[in-house]
Amino acid sequence: MIRATILASALLLSASAALAEEPIVGNWKTLDGDTAAIAPCADSYCVTLKTGKYAGRQIGRMQGKDGSYTGELTDPSENKTYSGSGTISGNSVKMKGCVLKVFCKSQTWTRL
Repeated sequence: MIRATILASALLLSASAALAEEPIVGNWKTLDGDTAAIAPCADSYCVTLKTGKYAGRQIGRMQGKDGSYTGELTDPSENKTYSGSGTISGNSVKMKGCVLKVFCKSQTWTRL
């Protein structure tokens, strides 16, 4: 019984550590000064605004690992969704949204 409890605890801790190690997870300050939370959701990472005019709105979903992510990003002011990417560099993430992979805009967010 004790061994089973120890084994279960070890498995839970290792699974939590694997998710916590992914550098995109956390709270980020956007270019507009709002807070965006990036958290695991299903097989992706969901980007949700926590503060500002569009608080509570999910504005992205990305997949990837080790500091490089791809998926979709939504501009909440225009309510348009674009192909997106996120690249971690230290305590910042460069978020980039593109139309047809030609017309792109990017922002750099900083970790809170």
